[in-house]
Order: sequence, then structure tokens, then C-alpha cells
Amino acid sequence: MTPHLIVSDLDGTLLDANHDLHPETIETLRRLAEQGHHLAFASGRHFRDMLAFRERLGVPIHVISTNGAYLHGPDGELLASRHLQAELARELIALERHDSVRLNLYLEHEWLIDAPAPRLLAYHAHTGFGYRVVEPASLDGEGVGKVLYIGDPERLAGLEAEVRANHGERLHVTYSTVNSLEIMAGGVNKGTALEALLVALGIDSERCLAFGDNLNDTEMLSLAGEAHVMANAHPELAQRVPVARRIGHHAETAVARHLQQRFSL
Repeated sequence: MTPHLIVSDLDGTLLDANHDLHPETIETLRRLAEQGHHLAFASGRHFRDMLAFRERLGVPIHVISTNGAYLHGPDGELLASRHLQAELARELIALERHDSVRLNLYLEHEWLIDAPAPRLLAYHAHTGFGYRVVEPASLDGEGVGKVLYIGDPERLAGLEAEVRANHGERLHVTYSTVNSLEIMAGGVNKGTALEALLVALGIDSERCLAFGDNLNDTEMLSLAGEAHVMANAHPELAQRVPVARRIGHHAETAVARHLQQRFSL
């Protein structure tokens, strides 16, 4: 058996409609691990937020978190990380925005937010991960893996345009959902983290299967030899990765069912 690397986004891809792992998905991934395949999660979520899903599977899983800012091994060891320059992070923290737009910062060990937003915690109900409210002006910009603005898409579009005009390639700008504008250091994305993981494992990209549903999955899917977009994917994703195969809806455990067929489970 030739081992493959199977890497999947979480929300809107591997997780079901309740932002949880379906029993069928758990069983499928466990069987693949038993066969000797390598598994990885790749998400915009924080590493600590993703641990609960890894622990429930009970098999070795690499974790690409914060849209590629951090790469952890199956034992929790930090294999690679890259932060925003503190000066740039401070500029993003101070960027003028509407009162309804929430500023979030992902550091290596915690999630910071500028004001309470209880509705956001619903996405983390199965992991128990939560934020700490801070005064933005008190932050020095050190150790920031990602700056995340959450709000109305039209307001985010204005922020995106300003960030791109001011900083260009110094920052990597993308979306995880239509109301989540995510900003990392230039060159930081799921694809570059996946490339580092493939090198570490000694696996060619042609033996990598990747699954995603949104724009922050673009680079990861473009790198994988077998790329898959969900039926519920952002309309632009298939255009950005035309070689990707379209599979079913995340709420119907489409990733698990495709893997069962692909590896004759």
C-alpha cells in the first residue's frame, strides 16, 4: 500500500451541519489511518480549537491551523509558525472600522476579540474554545498569527480594499466565509503549510488528496494532486481551482463517502 496524505478543511467541508464530526466520518478516517495513510486537518480555526476533533478520532493527525500560520505534529509539537510583523499587526488593529465589525486576533495560545460576541461561540460548541475580550489599544502586535475581521460583507470589502492598497504582498488576505476577512503574513496560507508538511513526510503532492469549500482553501487545493471542492463551496473556488473535482455537500458526509470509494473501504 502506497501511503497518501489526506488533508481536509473543517467547517463546510469535513464537519457536518452542526460543526461536528459525524460518526461515519470518524470511522472512515480511523480506517484510513489504520491502513497507513497520513491525515491532516487544515483550518482557519485556532490550534486549540481543533484539538477536540483530533482527540475524538484517536489517531495521528497533523494540524494546519490559523490558515497556515501554525503547523503542529500529531504529538502536538509545533513544527512551523509564522507571525505578522508587529508593526503591520498594530496597523491592522488600529484600522478604522464600523462598530459592528468585530476585530479578532489569533495568537499561538489564545483568541482575542475587541468586544463580546456570544453568537460566534456557537461555532465552537463542540470544542469549548472561546475568546478573551481585550482593549485593542493595549495590544503591541507581537505574536499575532492572524487578524480576523467579522462583519457585514460590504463593510469587509472596504477594509479588504484598504488593506490590499496599503500593504500588497506584505500580507496574505483571504476569506473563510463571506463575513470573515482573514489576514496573515505575506506567503502564509494553507498551501504553503501543506507544502512544508509534504516535505516533512516525504510525500509527493500527487499523492495528496485535499478537500475544501472556501477561498482560503485555494492554495491548498491547487497544490494537491487530487483536489476536491464541496457542492456547498464558494462559487469562485471552482473557478480558482478548475482541476478540482466537485463532490457532495458537507452536511451529507461527502468527504467520508468519497474516501470510502477512493480507497475501497
